[in-house]
Amino acid sequence: MDKRSGLRLCHFGTARRRRWWGLRRRWIYIYITFTFTWRMLGVFKTNQEHDLYSLTCLMKEGLHAVLQTSNNTTVPGKLSAEHYKSAETQVHKDLEMQTFAGPVFAGLRRSLDITEEEYQRSLSSDGCYLQFISNSKSKADFFLTNDKRFFLKTQNTREVMFFLSNLKAYMDHLEKYPHSLMVRFLGLYSIQIPNKTKKYFIVMQNVFYPDERINTRYDIKGCEVGRWTDPASTGNPVTKILKDNNFEGKHIILDKQRSWLVDQVEIDSAFLRSLNVLDYSILLAHQPLHQDELDRNHSFSNLTMRTVKSMDQDSPAEEDPPTIPLLEGYSARLASDTIDSGSDHIQNTGEHSGHGIPLQEINLHSVNCTEAELLEFQAHHRRLLPNLKNSVHVIDGPKLRYFVGIVDFFTVYGVKKRQENLWKSLRFPGRAFSTVSPATYSQRFCQWVKDHTK
Repeated sequence: MDKRSGLRLCHFGTARRRRWWGLRRRWIYIYITFTFTWRMLGVFKTNQEHDLYSLTCLMKEGLHAVLQTSNNTTVPGKLSAEHYKSAETQVHKDLEMQTFAGPVFAGLRRSLDITEEEYQRSLSSDGCYLQFISNSKSKADFFLTNDKRFFLKTQNTREVMFFLSNLKAYMDHLEKYPHSLMVRFLGLYSIQIPNKTKKYFIVMQNVFYPDERINTRYDIKGCEVGRWTDPASTGNPVTKILKDNNFEGKHIILDKQRSWLVDQVEIDSAFLRSLNVLDYSILLAHQPLHQDELDRNHSFSNLTMRTVKSMDQDSPAEEDPPTIPLLEGYSARLASDTIDSGSDHIQNTGEHSGHGIPLQEINLHSVNCTEAELLEFQAHHRRLLPNLKNSVHVIDGPKLRYFVGIVDFFTVYGVKKRQENLWKSLRFPGRAFSTVSPATYSQRFCQWVKDHTK
């Protein structure tokens, strides 16, 4: 072998070793990054050592200022187109805070019986926000208020513009279906810090509230590709969000409540399909019912109906019929409804008869309740949590209390998603992945609920 050939072989061996070490370093980096991210899954206080401490303090300070002003503003009885387009700017110290569609969200908060004082107190309390780090692909930052009642999520400009353009449709849907499973957005804001990029963020109800006895949470999209989370414990108190494949072999046991849930998911997903969106999820968690709730002796609906019967017997005939609020703030009444004692739930006589849409109050003289009807009414309204105002996303089964909410409906099926659909069709032939047309996504989403409920 001549000297030149030896040099070529030496160079070849060196290049191969260099590529090998480069590949090894890359895998080590990926492993460390993955491991670090995995160990960071959970909820963490944004204290003074946290990278986002300064931002969260400024967010709280700005929210306190704008909400202090809004507390003194009268919510209009009827919303106009201008209310939906409104964007109020307030300068507080060096901050510039902007409130979008303020009267609209204030009206929604009022309909949920959330006072402006408690909303402000929760968002601007002295306690640190909690950063929620999930295994989601989203680049958004998630924060929980110190009492865990509200979520704050950063949004990009495109998502904000999309939501504002469809805000009227969203509000109309919630008014028509007050127990829609769609998460309630309670405020939309932006914060401009000097020499920083403007940040938009939205405030929403926490679907998993109160969470004291919740130990398992799921994020369900109705597909299989990329829908598995390793449930193994890392030894740290982390909050893991499991996915579709983790739920295989399990069911949501609701009995009589099942038909209501299936119908409501179909209604909500049809609305989302009309917006041409996909990639939304059902957040799902459960906790065991207490013994008195299992016995049905002290449940909220049982006590409510006993009060109804008592008041019905004591009320003079000439007086106006008294009412018992079931969900304060909603405008519909049961007086225009009929009770079908042969069905699983109270039926509404409107366009969507049989979907079991819960209403605000029962007119005691217009409905002559028999014992069977009372039991039927009780079965339907066991979803309401006693002594808590955030009852929208709660459904009671025979043994478990389920927390259910539809979230993340800002992804439009545009050019980018169509290209992703084509690529995944080639990459995962015959498998169910998330990026499909809104019609296919909606159909599959509803089918998952039907297949996994009893």
